[in-house]
Amino acid sequence: MEIRSTYRSGELAERIGRYVTTDGTHEMSIPGLRFIRASRISEPVHAVYEPSLCVVAQGSKVVSLGGRSYTYDPASYLTASVHLPITGQVVEASPEAPYLCVQLQLDMNQVLEVIERSNQVRKPARKLGSGLVVSRLTESLLDAVLRLVRMLDAPQDIPVLASGVIREIVYRLLQDEQNAAIKQFALLGSQAQRIAKVIERLNREFTQSIRVEALAEEARMSVSSLYNCFKEVTGMSPIQYQKQLRLQEARRLLFTENLEAAEAAFQVGYESPSHFSREYTRKFGLPPMKDLLRLRETLNGRNQTFSKYK
Repeated sequence: MEIRSTYRSGELAERIGRYVTTDGTHEMSIPGLRFIRASRISEPVHAVYEPSLCVVAQGSKVVSLGGRSYTYDPASYLTASVHLPITGQVVEASPEAPYLCVQLQLDMNQVLEVIERSNQVRKPARKLGSGLVVSRLTESLLDAVLRLVRMLDAPQDIPVLASGVIREIVYRLLQDEQNAAIKQFALLGSQAQRIAKVIERLNREFTQSIRVEALAEEARMSVSSLYNCFKEVTGMSPIQYQKQLRLQEARRLLFTENLEAAEAAFQVGYESPSHFSREYTRKFGLPPMKDLLRLRETLNGRNQTFSKYK
């Protein structure tokens, strides 16, 4: 089985390498499918992970969330069940053997459909888990991912067959006990699903002033329960989560729209430019404009573009 899995990972790397020859994140013709390539060890990159599956074909990466670190490589895979502001770093890559990864966005409606069609147990979890999980890659999941990627060579098959293979991938994910959290986030009315709704609101309204009491009321929880559950899923409090979104969006605005630091601060919801500058420096290690210069040198040197989502 080990030899077969190694062979499949090698084929997956070869196919990704044929489709993407430059570093960065590349959208494929199958909706929700992306290939990610990096030809060298990277600096820490701040981004927001969408609900998704990440399977590494070559190299390895470390992702940090709320003080926790997760490493994944060709022997493992990562799933994000909700939008999460992370810091990621490619730790194994070279021009001869670049980091190559498949990312597939997860649709929670489709997850719920698979749960219902497969008659899986739909009971609340006793304890919420992290929204980010790294698990050992099974041969059945790798095989399904590889069949989806092979479909890029037969584009006429994509409209008819891709959705079925994606459902199989979701089914394989749900068979992994570590992915119990994915089930919970898909189940209407579950505690995890209510936290997911709070996360959706924070992503939608992160520039606005939001009271934690209002979030707790919307989630039908006490403030203390919301805080504890939210931290279990994201590794941070709702206010810390909102701050991460604001700072990452401000950084994107500085880079892509050439705004002054004060203007970027106001656009993401800060009332005090000095407060923004202090928090920005604490997050990224340099004041806004100095960080912008560093970021431009780094990305331009690697022919990459700045993206909010990964």
